[in-house]
Amino acid sequence: MSYCKEEGKDQVIFASKDDMVLPSKAIINLEEDEEDQQPGLILANGDINWDCPCLGGMATGPCGTEFRSAFSCFHYSQAEPKGSDCYDAFLTMQQCMGQYPELYPPAKEQVSEELDQLASASATEDDLAQIPGETPQLQTSEEEKS
Repeated sequence: MSYCKEEGKDQVIFASKDDMVLPSKAIINLEEDEEDQQPGLILANGDINWDCPCLGGMATGPCGTEFRSAFSCFHYSQAEPKGSDCYDAFLTMQQCMGQYPELYPPAKEQVSEELDQLASASATEDDLAQIPGETPQLQTSEEEKS
């Protein structure tokens, strides 16, 4: 026996096993209308949608003004490379974020570590050939076996 119970603003429906065996009568519209679609980061007119969940609240936090300024500068930038004229805006945003490390944790310095690992691990024949007075001695797989 199924029944419905209202709890505040919610409606809780209890269905019996017999109710769940029957085919659903729900009508699902798989065609999306344009008005049903949520706008993305860039609106149809080219403006920035500051309410987009893809921004993760960056546009509204304590550094929201600085973020919006830097992001707008980049979005509307005509410079080559794009955004190269926005250095000051991004620097201001970064300085603001540095004041709130609990909200904006500093990025780990993994990039320099990874570059160091790549540089030390990638000694190729071309690299060895550029060392004056050195003849590269690379072993083939057959030489390694003996």
